[in-house]
Amino acid sequence: MKIAFIGAGNMTEAIISGILRRGVFKAPDITISDPLLERRNHMEVTYHVQVRDNNIDALAEADVVILAVKPQVFPAIWEDLKQTVSNKLIISIMAGITSETIASGTDLRVIRVMPNTPSLIGRGASGIAMGQTATEDDMNTAEKIMQSVGVSVRLEEEQLHAVTALSGSGPAYIFYLMEAMISEAVDLGLDEDTARLLCIETVGGAADLLAFSKDEPADLRQRVTSKGGTTAAAIQSFDDDIFKSIVARAMARAFERSKELN
Repeated sequence: MKIAFIGAGNMTEAIISGILRRGVFKAPDITISDPLLERRNHMEVTYHVQVRDNNIDALAEADVVILAVKPQVFPAIWEDLKQTVSNKLIISIMAGITSETIASGTDLRVIRVMPNTPSLIGRGASGIAMGQTATEDDMNTAEKIMQSVGVSVRLEEEQLHAVTALSGSGPAYIFYLMEAMISEAVDLGLDEDTARLLCIETVGGAADLLAFSKDEPADLRQRVTSKGGTTAAAIQSFDDDIFKSIVARAMARAFERSKELN
């Protein structure tokens, strides 16, 4: 089986790194297309894959085509490509663009995936949804690819908007919180390297603790929150500023934006 990637951004690189590491595909069976010479050279030198500057050439021999371009770019490239992919499995990692839009009234086999950037280190979380004419074998192929860079969950396509708002955009929420925590720790007297290290280990450790626990996040939070203590003071400040409502509004905005991209 051969695979082609349209677009050679960070997510393409993460997936290629994972499928090579897990042996899902071999380098000679992977082709990427990208308009930027710098990206093509990087992928060729780093991963020894085939590179093309023309999308149609890239997917000529492919059994699987991964659409890894920005949603805004999709209409400009798809008109020329859709006539040449009739017998191929199409896996889209574009946010918001539905399988119906990709199929464009044809019987193209389309599977949509919403990955996230921790895929770069093999800790990705992906939602996978089957298009109308895709098969169980197609889903198995998509899962094998995405599980090479993390975990995947089968969902209905309409649920991918919620996945986008949670895990797709979620790493940015965590980075934004960490950015604020590090900045305030420096203002409170820590040097930046120390603040960064403690923040990274705190966030990573808390996530691992939840992963290995049968308890809910609220239970773990309450165990740390002694009445009248420092954590209680901080949580009260969050509650005063209606922190949960801030998060809810932000996720709702991401959800609606995903739907607007259809």
